[in-house]
Formats: sequence, structure tokens, C-alpha cells
Amino acid sequence: MNIKTFQSLPKAEVAQLVRAAGPQVCVFSINGTRRWFLLEHPEALAENYLDTYLQIISKRYVELYQLFFDHGVDTLVTPIFGPDILERSPEYNRMLEAGLCGFTHKREFLDFYEAYDVRVRVYGDTQRHLTGTPYESALDAIAELEEHTATHQRYRLFFGICAHDAAESVAEIGWRFRQENGKFPTKQEIVIAYYGEYVKPVDFFIGFDRPAVFDMPLIATGTEDLYFTVSPSPYLDAETLRAILYDHLYTRCIDDADYASLTATEWQELQTFYTANRHHVLGVGRQQYNGKLWQPLPQVTLPSTPLTSHAAETLRR
Repeated sequence: MNIKTFQSLPKAEVAQLVRAAGPQVCVFSINGTRRWFLLEHPEALAENYLDTYLQIISKRYVELYQLFFDHGVDTLVTPIFGPDILERSPEYNRMLEAGLCGFTHKREFLDFYEAYDVRVRVYGDTQRHLTGTPYESALDAIAELEEHTATHQRYRLFFGICAHDAAESVAEIGWRFRQENGKFPTKQEIVIAYYGEYVKPVDFFIGFDRPAVFDMPLIATGTEDLYFTVSPSPYLDAETLRAILYDHLYTRCIDDADYASLTATEWQELQTFYTANRHHVLGVGRQQYNGKLWQPLPQVTLPSTPLTSHAAETLRR
């Protein structure tokens, strides 16, 4: 199947293909929300900015979660809060304080959990980092939401809060497990204790802006496919998600390269491609607007004519 056909399939057929590849765990790190909001809703600056932002972005979050589930992804892991945010401006912290628990009580979220039969979990060092802060009230709200959705079965949504470093939590889990069971826990038992239930290794990660992978402790193995959107996360739509899913399902699933099967012509094609891109590095970018933003630079020079099939296959390995 080619990408054009995949893009044109009904949503249900795409979901069927995704599920046929096995249960998919996606980490979707939503970022760039304020940029998206100010670009798409500039009129909000003349209104009650905070309330309008929270209302619109909450609706967009739910739409994004629905997009993934409708396309066959059954487990979505989404980091939302890290301790570094506590060091931002007081204005940002006030906005975060008002919005942190939105996923626990806002009607659009609660209706979504019910309609889609979503079980919600929160992972990370929440007790250690939120206790004694303005966000401490979130702890009870989180516990109530997890209990409320515990019987939901169709989809799973994991919110990451202060999940930047699991070392101390894992040490505590190991110590407590040893005290209670007389033996050390297996990795699966540690994952269950940390996430609230077992989560298999991540299949693919979607981030935005500067390429960086974070907040998926214990389930990152180095085999996950990594994707980074150039536009802020809220711009993600079906076309972009399908491009990622197609690459994940078909383009990156290849066998080890059979170099012995390449012809002299194909070796020459590969050499020409690598020579043209010798000084190109994926992830190199530039600062814009006096250092306020980072933008990626295009790095790959493609051949003027299509590669032969063997050479094209080797380039993807």
C-alpha cells in the first residue's frame, strides 16, 4: 500500500490496519499550545485571556485524543507537567494552576472518558513534587478520576506529571516490594507499580520543536520510532497523523540490509546520496526572533532521479 492510498482510506479501515499491527503505545508530548492559541485566536487577547485559553485548549486536547483513538491507537501516553515549569514566570504558573486539573473535572474531558470508555492513569513523582505547592489539590482530584474510570476498558490515557526522572520512585518501589514480598520486583512489576498497570514498550513518540525525547521512563527501549512536528502540537490533524502511522507501520518496518545484493550502480547511487548529505544533520536549526524561538533547517538533499529499489531500501536502514 502506498501513502496516497493510506491517506484516502476511511478512518475505520486505518484503525483496523493499525490494530492489526498489534496494540500500539504512543507517547504524544503536546507542546506549543500558547503559540497555536495566539495564532488561531488572536481576538482572545482582548477578552479574559486565561479563561478563554483554558476553554479552547481543553476542547482541542480532547479532539487530539479522539483523533488517536479513532485511528486505532489504544494506549496514549501524554506528559503534561514537569518540575521545570515551576520555575517559569508567575503569570505562567497562575495559568498552570488553573489548568492542571482540567482533565480531572472539566465536562468536556469527563464526557470524553465516558463516551470513549477511556481508563485514565497518572504517572510520575506527583506526591514528591506537588505536595506543599499550589498544585497539591490536584492529588485528590487525580485519585478520584482514576477510581471513577477504573472500569473503563476500550482505551487507556496516561497523563505524565513530574515524570522526568523515575530513579527515586523505582528505588522506593523496589524497597517496598522487597519488604512486602521478600524478593526484588521484576521490570514488569516495577512498570505496574509506577504506571498503575502494565504498559508495554513504546511504539512511537511524537514531539514538537527541538528534537528531544522525555517523560516515558521504564517503557522507552530505544526501538521506538521518533517523530517531531514542525508546527505546534495542536495543529496535528488526520493527514499528519496518517503520515506518521504510515511511516511507522510500513516504511520503518524493514529487514537487515543485504549489502551483498547491491549492484555497482546501486552502490554508486548510495555514494552520491551520502556525499551530497555529508554535512547535513537532522535536528540542526536556527534561532529566530532574537533567540525567542527555534526552527529546524531542511537538511536532506534528495536525488534528482528516483533510486533503484535496492538502493532505496538500503537508505531506509
